[in-house]
Amino acid sequence: MATRYYLYGIFPAPGPKSVSVTGLDDQPVEAWTLDGFTFLYSQACQKRYLASRYNLLAHEKVLESAMQQGFHTLLPLQFGLTVNDWEQVKEDLITPYRETLTQLFQRLDGCREVSVKVMWDAATELEMLMAENDDLRHQRDQLEGTQLSMDQVIQIGQQIEAALQERQDSIANQFRQALAPLAKDAIENDPMTDTMIFNAAYLIPWEAEAAFSRALDEVDAAFGDRLRVRYNNFTAPYNFAQIE
Repeated sequence: MATRYYLYGIFPAPGPKSVSVTGLDDQPVEAWTLDGFTFLYSQACQKRYLASRYNLLAHEKVLESAMQQGFHTLLPLQFGLTVNDWEQVKEDLITPYRETLTQLFQRLDGCREVSVKVMWDAATELEMLMAENDDLRHQRDQLEGTQLSMDQVIQIGQQIEAALQERQDSIANQFRQALAPLAKDAIENDPMTDTMIFNAAYLIPWEAEAAFSRALDEVDAAFGDRLRVRYNNFTAPYNFAQIE
């Protein structure tokens, strides 16, 4: 089979020469510099790579290893990208997107991506809502043991749903207000589960991570045990390295 290359990410030259972990298929990871851009790659042993957890983690570990070596400015490439040769890379990526790649490097220089995910227990929040809102509680209680029209049932359900959404938005806004001032940019993504109410990535200066973490802890502490917060302070900047 002809040699193919699996690509992990792009760095401004000179970039890393190698990383301390093996890549996909347990292949050594090497570097190739082309027209001012350094690519981390390994030999591709498969025509197509399954997006399994194992493979995704192997891809991510290569980039994290380079970041841990001090090469913080990188553009992570999408999982599964293989090429036949470096001429293909030049024709398909560097030549048409050179200016875009350069601008992305400038945007990411000195910054890191962190992510914040907030989960709640909807049933618990509903009970708290009912305890705090006499009118809604009365309307909900009407659903039990009372002959209501379908329109009435729908109307009460919509009011409760709207109140829960307002409660969710209020919580999310407190995280936004606490964290946005510390970030250069922010992107909110769709929730990944029914219990997730906030899912955001932030681009922050590397030296601002400690202050960002403290701000996150403070707003989380204000809610006591109501929420579960997942914070990832070390990840490749996928959300802020998109080529339009």
